[in-house]
Amino acid sequence: MEKLITFAVPCYNSAAYMDHCVQTLLTGGEDIEIILVDDGSVKDDTPAICDRYEAQYPHIVRAVHQENGGHGEGVNQGISRARGLYYKVVDSDDWLNEEALGRVLDKLREFAARPDPLDLMICNYVYEHVEDNTQKVMKYTNVFPVNREFTWGDIGHFRPSQYLLMHSVIYRTQLLRDCGLKLPKHTFYVDNIFVYLPLPQVRSIYYMDEDLYRYFIGRADQSVNESVMVTRVDQQVRVTRTMIDSCDLRKVKTQWPKLARYMKNYLAMMMSISSIFLVIDGSPEALGQRTELWEYLRTVDSALFHKFKYRAISSMTIFPGYQGRKLSVKLYRVAQKIYKFN
Repeated sequence: MEKLITFAVPCYNSAAYMDHCVQTLLTGGEDIEIILVDDGSVKDDTPAICDRYEAQYPHIVRAVHQENGGHGEGVNQGISRARGLYYKVVDSDDWLNEEALGRVLDKLREFAARPDPLDLMICNYVYEHVEDNTQKVMKYTNVFPVNREFTWGDIGHFRPSQYLLMHSVIYRTQLLRDCGLKLPKHTFYVDNIFVYLPLPQVRSIYYMDEDLYRYFIGRADQSVNESVMVTRVDQQVRVTRTMIDSCDLRKVKTQWPKLARYMKNYLAMMMSISSIFLVIDGSPEALGQRTELWEYLRTVDSALFHKFKYRAISSMTIFPGYQGRKLSVKLYRVAQKIYKFN
């Protein structure tokens, strides 16, 4: 590896906002790498902007141009081409806090000097809500020891709205390659696979209580906008099925019971999200997909199916009948207002 860390920035028609993202990353200095993956942009100057940054910062920035393959293929390109010991994805409409970045890189340099580098660095992220100009910081001080190395055996309980997202993780690059991570093309919401599938391979973790990642949320065309999610619910289902298939949680439980509990909760949340948006869609085809998804889980792990079915987080999405579906949507709206997750 030639660099401390690779930042992969998937870009698709991102000319209006990608400069802010890249400028914050450049403050990391010469031992970082930025891979700008132009995902077949045709509506604006994104390809030219990527090339301009590569020409201006040839020792830091690399521009990759690919046929449109979706966000996941941009992440895949970054993993395959990365020269950094560590790997982080930063979406082109988001950015990193420059002061926090400096402190995180200093700590990663310490780990890079060891014969056994750290597997996973975790930091906070901040929701930047465009619709009301508010912020919500997502911390993990209740879950992880702060400023010391630990394992999955040392973690606490996650709150219902608290999960590891792509925004909060920095993986060791070779770990991602060794676990065979390859995200599906032309599919949104693959970041869930990114923060789920590699976890059983992680042996060493470090958490810094730093508000590193700024997650811009509320733009009308974002993939997490509710109306957009309804139109792409088939992709949400695809991701959820991939996560069901990705590992045997019974085996994870034998080695890391606390990690298995977290992964079960995450999968339950994904089942809930898929189910609720299929309900919001409301078409016979969508409701059929919901039944098929739950039956698929039953065929893979019947015990997990029954556990999820009777959990509050999942049962709110599978109330039977028309009135039950209306109640499910109402409960979702309440949770949405409380947690402001899209």
